[in-house]
Amino acid sequence: MALPSQSVPPVTPREQSPGGKEASLHQFFAPGGILSRTHPLYEFRRGQLQMAQAVEQALEEKRHLIVEAGTGTGKTLAYLLPVIRSGKRVIISTGTKNLQEQLFYKDVPFLEQALYGKPSSGASSNPRLPVCYMKGRNNYLCRKKLYDLTDQPVLSGLEEIEQYRAIAAWEKTTGTGDRSELAELPEMSPLWHKLDARAETCLGQKCSQWERCFITEMRRRAMESDIVIVNHHLFFADLAIKLQAEGVPDAGILPEASAVIFDEAHELEDVAANYFGISVSNLRVEELARDVENSLQHNRLLSASLSGAVGSLRERSQLFFSLLPPGEGRFAFETRREFLEENGDEFLALNQALTRLAGELEGLPQKPEEIFNFVRRAQEIQVQLSFAMESEDRNTVFWIERRGRAFSPQRHRDTDKNKEKSQGRQNVYLQATPIDVGPILRECLWSKLECAVLTSATLAVGGGFEYIRQRLGMDNTRESVLPSHFDYESQALLYVPPDLPDPRTPQFTAKAAERIRRLLEITSGRAFVLFTSYAQMNEIHQRLLGEVEFPLLRQGDAPKSVLLEEYRLTPNAVLFATSSFWQGVDVQGEQLSCVIIDRLPFAVPSDPVVAARVKAIDAEGGNAFFQYQVPAAVITLKQGFGRLIRSLHDRGLLVLLDNRILKKQYGRVFLDSLPRYQKTTEMRAVEEFFGLA
Repeated sequence: MALPSQSVPPVTPREQSPGGKEASLHQFFAPGGILSRTHPLYEFRRGQLQMAQAVEQALEEKRHLIVEAGTGTGKTLAYLLPVIRSGKRVIISTGTKNLQEQLFYKDVPFLEQALYGKPSSGASSNPRLPVCYMKGRNNYLCRKKLYDLTDQPVLSGLEEIEQYRAIAAWEKTTGTGDRSELAELPEMSPLWHKLDARAETCLGQKCSQWERCFITEMRRRAMESDIVIVNHHLFFADLAIKLQAEGVPDAGILPEASAVIFDEAHELEDVAANYFGISVSNLRVEELARDVENSLQHNRLLSASLSGAVGSLRERSQLFFSLLPPGEGRFAFETRREFLEENGDEFLALNQALTRLAGELEGLPQKPEEIFNFVRRAQEIQVQLSFAMESEDRNTVFWIERRGRAFSPQRHRDTDKNKEKSQGRQNVYLQATPIDVGPILRECLWSKLECAVLTSATLAVGGGFEYIRQRLGMDNTRESVLPSHFDYESQALLYVPPDLPDPRTPQFTAKAAERIRRLLEITSGRAFVLFTSYAQMNEIHQRLLGEVEFPLLRQGDAPKSVLLEEYRLTPNAVLFATSSFWQGVDVQGEQLSCVIIDRLPFAVPSDPVVAARVKAIDAEGGNAFFQYQVPAAVITLKQGFGRLIRSLHDRGLLVLLDNRILKKQYGRVFLDSLPRYQKTTEMRAVEEFFGLA
């Protein structure tokens, strides 16, 4: 649904009187309206008003809406105001923690003041707008774990002891239990994993600290809130829990809501697939064994038979996972049947070890509440292990992932991996992922919601939403593509060199490095150079060391936040990076004047999930390349190029070193999907753009 682009009359003095929820969208956004009188940098943005009108209409009519709002539209205010006016409880789900924080700490307080005036002294932070900000459970402290550790500490080294003392002192004063308040706690602190409130170790209402639990308090705040701000990972983790526990009261932590706003909605398919799938690993079994052992020792219940059951589980797990097919990274497990024929005894033995442990625990005459939780965890691993090894579900791809290296513990780990204290052992994950999440979402989400609004700066392909609707299983949606507030034709130049070799050939790397060097001379550094692989990034970075006079930063040499801050503070810096810097990164001004992308960002075809999706589409008579691979790459490319122009005053150069966009039939889809940049194939035009010709 494209909204008309009629002129917008200014708000007259007579129209200015309504305030709060009573103010119409026109009275808020139009020239002379509330926003113009309260925002110091106000500019009328037609797309913002159009988006607000579309969201309000969707909420009123109880219809789903997909809206692409170009960078600079001001989409957060465009959906927040209709949400406030609706009077309904609405969940807002974002792709990043940064956007969550912007909504809660910046946009909501701004709207509250604009609509209702400054809160009176001593009032709560959101007296008129009941809003709750929720993170994943592992961000919060578990008081019971902290108190148990007090009685019988299991701390390794002086550093952990100091961290424990800091956490124990903080627990007495914090109102939220959110670890972000502990600025001095290292991001990858192994101690925090022993103390966080993750679901698999939670005792629920049977816990002695239930009433004082930070998760309980967060759930209470959510139940009292009209707007609940979460991220996609928490939303789909919660949805998966509720589906597994259908009919169980109080399953999950998110309250029921009339509508959900999905911001950064281009990420939904992969996040949903992750949480609707399963993952069983040797690490997960080891954590169960460790938790059981610690609890039994703490409660003086560790008998010889229980010690034997724990030891047997460890041995059987180690043997079974060591027998799984070898390989690096992620790879399909296409030989499950053959594996079970050869190693059925080891699979059965691991199942029996889990059954034995659960039986021994259930047989304890007097047992603390966490024992019941251990039994549940053992049974859950059994069920999921059997599914991963024996299921024939045609909509599931089964694969293996290996993390870490044997006998080489990692010192730096991603957030998902900070549990991996490999101790000379590689961690092996059996994964089962739905190939097509569309039918699942259609049944368990879209059909249950009054209204879902999906928005992002990058949802449309070739000006339409067929791809995103098909991948997410959405029917009968309203649709709108809104223009950006930016003047891309005057602010950005897209350069595609026609003379470089195909990126898939061995000759490409050397030629690309030389062209990047020349471009950085023209732009005086001030660039992001974004790659589709670590190998390509490292090789070109190595080639340019000593060849480029500007400071070169590289992803992996420091945490992402540290690199970004160093880039912002270092004149003429150049950052070499891969996927995690293609989106959610905002550097305004001349410091970032150039974004160079090495090649069209097609997903790795050998990735087991990508390969399974391609195979499924082709098997149904479709064309996976044009229906899935090209549209997915289009959205990724739009995200990468979107790093450059972040304000009305930004100006810069976009470079794609892959000239297949000019030579291949599918290149037209990419070009038609990008904003209206100036385009050139001439280096002289690049020099003129920077005033050097």
